[in-house]
Amino acid sequence: DRVALKLGDYVVSESGFGSDMGMEKFLDIVCRAGGLRPSAIVLVATVKALKHHGGDPDGAFDALERGAANLERHLQIVDRFGLKVVVAVNRFPGDRDEELEAVRRLALERGAHAAEVNEAFARGGEGAVDLAEAVVDAASQQNSFEYVYPLDAPIAEKIELIATRVYGADAVHYLPLAEEKLERFSRQGLDR
Repeated sequence: DRVALKLGDYVVSESGFGSDMGMEKFLDIVCRAGGLRPSAIVLVATVKALKHHGGDPDGAFDALERGAANLERHLQIVDRFGLKVVVAVNRFPGDRDEELEAVRRLALERGAHAAEVNEAFARGGEGAVDLAEAVVDAASQQNSFEYVYPLDAPIAEKIELIATRVYGADAVHYLPLAEEKLERFSRQGLDR
């Protein structure tokens, strides 16, 4: 009731695990092939996941703080595509309000456009209204979306751009067998 969207205003897609896996492929391959232009990204985070990434799945706030480095890395990847990101903080039974608020704060401090607790599983649509409003806000704003690599770039350049811009590599070095395959793939027209 608080969020009104006309059918067809937005396409919503679940692109898979992680901004470095499913999202990159969705944006660089699926969106390009389908002529789609994304408006915003929703990145899911949980208290337990941040604690796990912080090295202590049963830990306290210090584990959340350490684990936020993983969240920050995914926010940086989305930013490289020029899109706004909303962090959906999924609530699970046993999550404490102060932990959920800490995840929201950490996401905002690390560059999220918005971060909202998602309680849709337990409360239905009413539990996701704030999240939905944040997504609509992010999607309605101007973005500077761009692909990680130009389609006409050589295969080796595409790999290097993905490795450095998405995965954080310093450089890419090819063994002779890999170089041979890159040349063969290009001759076969697989470079596009």
